[in-house]
Amino acid sequence: MKTSTNQDIIPFTVPGLTDEQKEQLQEKLANIVYPNELESDVGWDYGAPTWAVKSMADIWRQEYDFDTARQEINQWHHYHTKIEDLNIHFIHEPSSHPDALPILLCHGWPSTFYEFHKVINALRDGENGKQAFHVVVPSLPGYGFSDPPKTPGCGVVKMSDMLNTLMIKLGYSKYLFSGTDYGAIIGKYTATNHSENCCGFHTNFPMVLPPIPTPRNLLFHPLNVFKFFGSLVTGFNWMYGQGKTILNWATFANAELYYGCGYRAIQGTRPYTLSYGLSDSPLGLMAWMLEKYHEWTFHEDESISKKVSLPPTITADEFLTQVTLYWMTNTMSSSIRIYYECLHQHEMFKTVIPRINVPTAISNFNHDVIKLPKEWLETSTNLQHYKEYTKGGHFPGLEVDKLLIKDIQDFGGKLNRQHKRIFAKL
Repeated sequence: MKTSTNQDIIPFTVPGLTDEQKEQLQEKLANIVYPNELESDVGWDYGAPTWAVKSMADIWRQEYDFDTARQEINQWHHYHTKIEDLNIHFIHEPSSHPDALPILLCHGWPSTFYEFHKVINALRDGENGKQAFHVVVPSLPGYGFSDPPKTPGCGVVKMSDMLNTLMIKLGYSKYLFSGTDYGAIIGKYTATNHSENCCGFHTNFPMVLPPIPTPRNLLFHPLNVFKFFGSLVTGFNWMYGQGKTILNWATFANAELYYGCGYRAIQGTRPYTLSYGLSDSPLGLMAWMLEKYHEWTFHEDESISKKVSLPPTITADEFLTQVTLYWMTNTMSSSIRIYYECLHQHEMFKTVIPRINVPTAISNFNHDVIKLPKEWLETSTNLQHYKEYTKGGHFPGLEVDKLLIKDIQDFGGKLNRQHKRIFAKL
């Protein structure tokens, strides 16, 4: 079992809502002014509809109990530690298995460490007799119980440096990184810029270049280069297969190309103005998140999906726990600033362009925001493990936890067998 003797790693217990917070939440949810809407049913095309938001608000006010979630959350070991003048919150669950590998699980937006609540124990314990891990789950700076950044500039690069420092501080000089959403973007930067420590990278959200004609690609993957240029003429669907290429991330704020990018535009340009509504109104915060948990998840029956808030794979309690963690810590305003930092520091260029040379695994879920052909991944990463699924979406830890666990275990087990020398001293 891995332990750390670092004295500034302080045990932490997730608190409950204060009496004042409970009273304030009840009062605000009992006195809601709902917006004017069209008389005709437009589903989710204009954003989160009142019927969906009202239904979730009623559950939040009348049925949901954060103390139940808190009891589950506090089964794990939580800590705070100071990194670059910020208190960073993280879960650390060392495994008792002698061949366990260190892994950092990194959430994105609009999510929290709780996205992994169904995978932590399974990975720690080596579920089904497979690869076990020393599991570390941080809250990104400005999310939940991690301090918000105090000065401009805390974007992908700085967060990557901080998380790498955290793993080294815990005694893990070699580790795997698994990330989704901004956790994936941070993870890719970590894999390409801290490869002396990050020895493997897994994600469901790959950010890579297509097979452009670099000398390396022309030498090792000429067919992939040829197919890419052919796809520019025939179309991605014809060349790679229907729905195999989804590039919703390719534009930061161009609504003509992707209607769903409006949130990125305002979070990347005017996060302060938006934050008043998200901070003062728990309903506004919840509705802002609900749209994404509806749009970015897999609904087996599309005709039914327009009439429900969440897919059956995510419960209202799971969603509301994520919402409550943001609301009780007043961190929605600080969480969205990563979009501003990433855009204004041109961090997508720093992240997308470099090739990933460390072993890489990609889990390709049916309804994720990004889907790339395997040929693109082969040329831009050291692809060691690839799985494509007919279900799942952007939050696999909540939606298809068993599939995510298996992919991480299979990838980790393969690395442990093939690269034993890397992890020999752990």
